[in-house]
Amino acid sequence: MYLDPDVSRSVKVLVVGHFAVGKTTYIGSVSEIDPLQTEEEITEASEGLDDLSETPDKTTTTVAMDFGRLTLSEDLVLYIFGTPGQERFKQMWEGLSRGALGALVLVDPDRLEETFPVLDLVEAFGLPYVIGVNTFDGKSQFPLSEVCEALNISEETPVIDCDVRDQDSSMQALITLVKHLLSSLG
Repeated sequence: MYLDPDVSRSVKVLVVGHFAVGKTTYIGSVSEIDPLQTEEEITEASEGLDDLSETPDKTTTTVAMDFGRLTLSEDLVLYIFGTPGQERFKQMWEGLSRGALGALVLVDPDRLEETFPVLDLVEAFGLPYVIGVNTFDGKSQFPLSEVCEALNISEETPVIDCDVRDQDSSMQALITLVKHLLSSLG
């Protein structure tokens, strides 16, 4: 990881979500550096483990983490870590969650049931979070209130639409997370 000796403060946040929800794409859209990605080809070894029925064109998957960086001010840098989405890689979460101030939880509105194990992990690690509902092309769009209700999210938890392919939309999700973290601190 690139650590700048001139930066006096850094903040770590996670981007989490189920398999094939857009975490790698999200980090690529907000990072000021070429993101570190641990993408590997999906092979026969993942048959029966990774459900590709909703994402038949997906050919790679994150096997360890994604990493990006965003300078917020002259002396403050945001380090953004993306977790793998498959259950078999959840042991990576413990290490990645250490020192994180919070998480952006990306969800696919057509696969909300896959979000519950992710929320369980985020809550188990005591991380404040924001929900980013990824707006995929050609997918159903649901009112955010329905997503909140379906996921049983508290009213204090921000839920926003986010197109992970769009830098402005992705930045807005990040701003929402940072504001939520600041409000939870004090």
